[in-house]
Amino acid sequence: MRSAILLVLLATLSISCGKDWLKPKQLSTYDPDATYVDAAAMRAALVSCARNARIEYYGDNPPILTEMLFSEVTVEGVTDKSGPPQDLNLLITPDGANLNNADRARIYYYYSEGYLGIKYANTVIGRIDNATYASRAERNAILGAAYFHRAMRYYRLTQQFGDVPAIMKETTGPKLDYTSTKREVILEYIKKDLDSAKGWLTDNVARGEVTKGAVLHLLTKVNLALGKFDEAIESANAVINGGAYSLMKVPFGATKKNVIWDLHRPENKSLGENKEGIFMVIDRFGDGGYDGGMRIMRQAVPLWGSNINTPSGKKGTNDNTNPPVVLSNLYGRGIGRCRPTPYSNYEIWTDPKDLRHAPGNWMNMEDLVYNDPGLQSSNDPYYLKPLQLRNASGGLLCTDTIRCWFGWPHYKIFIPDTENSPMQGGHTDWYIFRLAETYLLRAEAYYWKDNLGLAAADINAVRTRAGCDPIAAASVNIGTILDERARELYFEEPRKTELTRIAFLFAKTGKAAYNGKTYSLDNFSDNNFFYDRVMEKNVFYRTGIVTNHGDKYTMSAFHVLWPIPSNPIAANTYGVINQNKGYVGYEKNVPPLDKIPE
Repeated sequence: MRSAILLVLLATLSISCGKDWLKPKQLSTYDPDATYVDAAAMRAALVSCARNARIEYYGDNPPILTEMLFSEVTVEGVTDKSGPPQDLNLLITPDGANLNNADRARIYYYYSEGYLGIKYANTVIGRIDNATYASRAERNAILGAAYFHRAMRYYRLTQQFGDVPAIMKETTGPKLDYTSTKREVILEYIKKDLDSAKGWLTDNVARGEVTKGAVLHLLTKVNLALGKFDEAIESANAVINGGAYSLMKVPFGATKKNVIWDLHRPENKSLGENKEGIFMVIDRFGDGGYDGGMRIMRQAVPLWGSNINTPSGKKGTNDNTNPPVVLSNLYGRGIGRCRPTPYSNYEIWTDPKDLRHAPGNWMNMEDLVYNDPGLQSSNDPYYLKPLQLRNASGGLLCTDTIRCWFGWPHYKIFIPDTENSPMQGGHTDWYIFRLAETYLLRAEAYYWKDNLGLAAADINAVRTRAGCDPIAAASVNIGTILDERARELYFEEPRKTELTRIAFLFAKTGKAAYNGKTYSLDNFSDNNFFYDRVMEKNVFYRTGIVTNHGDKYTMSAFHVLWPIPSNPIAANTYGVINQNKGYVGYEKNVPPLDKIPE
């Protein structure tokens, strides 16, 4: 018996030692042709586009902060180490290692994630007729949403980087011969897509999905970028007068405090009652988004828990959760990364009736109180008294005024947080496109056409909703519009994108700006409205303010366009992706394509 068993085992071993046993067996395959077969699969692919859009605003040092610091509204506020993007002349290089890091600028994110979003959209567009649908209208709605997502990425890329590769088809294999395409050629292409999509989509969809209004709003931006001002007015009219959207003007929702507060409460943003949101990103607890939510209070609230003393010379504040008065649960535990400039913190707030800067909606440092437990135990007279910047003799009581002493829009930044202690900013939906911006885009189109009366009317629609006095037509210029955008769209708009778009328009049209200057495309990276506007309004870059770590704030005119990251340039061995002027590699450029590659 034992001999028989041994013979069987030997036979098995001899078979097992054959070469076939060593061959790997594929357990599963991914076949796109077998995946994208119906409307449900196509909509699932669009979810990847939506996720790609969401991450711009979420997590630690979200990419939107990079858009903001390349502008006149904020700077990078972290002052305890070198590396954060303050000395832009030194730190903003094409090296990818410097361009996508929580302690650096997030430029590489915009390039890489922009093309990921394009890839997801191209998958749907290229396979649209491989699937079955309940109706032609369903098919077109999915295609229109994919057109929108691709167009939104290309709109941003062309204002951030200028000429970039135009990839309008799904890439199914290695490709190493990309070539930069002219910015306006790409804009014309996506304009045609959006002109088609606007007839295929409706506004009767779930929040977070692409609406007809979102297509028209983006089309307005593209029309403006192309200098097609009449068409920009037409597409904005279709949103403003279409019946699906309206400015919220009275208290509403679960809070009913005041309209500005209510508009930005997490529980109110996606209510059916809220008619102002045109396109949203959705973020709810447990939905697979970023752990800890948005963390917006960590970014945009000052580091008020440190470096602030009482006039009696004692430590004044505590941002932990153990003091008797826990300020961090009322305002969040900030680190001061998103540091507003004096322009956005003080200078634009010229109307004392403005609800966006009213007590309760806006926080100043003097609205906080000294709460350190040591003050209570020592019977310090300043315990629970308002913070002071200076003592009686004029000496500073805050040792780092860049990072630890500034105001902020509490109505927008306060997001209750159930996952972090102390609070950093929890889960909330966020506006990407909102009707207030549509009014300001139409106002800009009227400005370019010198119709200042209608421009003022659109600006005033936003101003009067906030309780401000209306402005006169004679006071309208591009600065007036940018000021109103800064008041209304802080932490919403991609500020650098819009400033560069406007700079391109001044160079394209030759129209004189309010500073009396005219500009040209011939020397765009050397002399542009973007740089002049930032230098005029941002005292940090203009004067080269130095942090307590010895780093200087600097910016140059060529920062109107970001550097193309070196990684895709180096990997593109059979083609040329152009570098922007001012950065290493520009000398290797070739003429960009003037048509979209087949």
